[in-house]
Amino acid sequence: MKTLKSFFSSRGAGLSEREQVKHRKKTSRPGKVASAFLTQNEQGTTRVFVAGGSRSGRSKIYEEEAFRLGQEIGRHHYRLDFGLSSKGIMGAVAKGVLDTWAKDKNHEKATPIHAVTTKEYLALYKSDEVLSQVSDIIVAHTLEERKQQLLDADFVIFTPGGVGTLDELAYDCVAMQDGFLNFKPFVLYNIDGFFHHLLEYLKEVNLKGFSDPMPFIVVDDSLEAGIAFEMIGRYYNRKMNRKDARRVVEQIIHELPYIIEQKVKFSDKPVAWILDDKDRVMNSSLTDGRQRLENEIEKAYLDKEIERMYNRLAKSGRDTAAVSYKLTSLKRRSHHQSEENHS
Repeated sequence: MKTLKSFFSSRGAGLSEREQVKHRKKTSRPGKVASAFLTQNEQGTTRVFVAGGSRSGRSKIYEEEAFRLGQEIGRHHYRLDFGLSSKGIMGAVAKGVLDTWAKDKNHEKATPIHAVTTKEYLALYKSDEVLSQVSDIIVAHTLEERKQQLLDADFVIFTPGGVGTLDELAYDCVAMQDGFLNFKPFVLYNIDGFFHHLLEYLKEVNLKGFSDPMPFIVVDDSLEAGIAFEMIGRYYNRKMNRKDARRVVEQIIHELPYIIEQKVKFSDKPVAWILDDKDRVMNSSLTDGRQRLENEIEKAYLDKEIERMYNRLAKSGRDTAAVSYKLTSLKRRSHHQSEENHS
């Protein structure tokens, strides 16, 4: 994987400067913004790349949950890296980050939002309240460079979106599977079961022998996302080798439902304390206690999978009803057309 330095071509300090960006001379050397990105990486700033739709979807729940996701990102003091949009799901995530940032009395002057786009896309944007607060805009030469730029984040979150989001997800999965990308957490923000068809497809592809299993950390809402962030922060380190990183991600996937259960049961208890209790038992010399906890973790994991399967069945039932209605309507139209043709 090339470093960020290889991909920076020019700087956009804000949408108000986009005309200046168009006339800057192309160069492979990083400007001030690029240097700031590199410095932040060296200082250990956690970067999260969020991929999602530039549209909001038909249900309000998508944009509402995307906003809450942005709030969680802000609460964890992550830096949001995204493709620059104030609309749709991506705009809602950015607004959530800005909401948390504005409420933090000790926040830095610059917002913790950075965008990577292309000159062509940059020219389409009009400045608004959200985009004017994006701290830095990096202009890549091509969409390929933009993707590689964004993928240098510490971990990636996929939210509901269209074919562009699907393209990003497929590209990222291939890059990680084939070793062009260091292994890192991939989080699926499964609002209202949005990704259940995709998850079933990927499982089928793996079972048929066409790919390696892709360990997604699946979360269904912002509460679960916040807990996943706590676990990633505790157990994952960007300097881990590929094997250890994968082991940690698989551990998070397996233990996350149990931690969610505990948080729901003891809502006033910080997630960090729940993780402390779990780790204390797992690292103790008391075999019975470890075995009991392992059984509870396994049961919580299976219960979560069963819950998701029931949700999928419910959706399938509604889909079947919709298909049946459409078929009946088509048959009526066909019968009516046939009668007209013979009249």
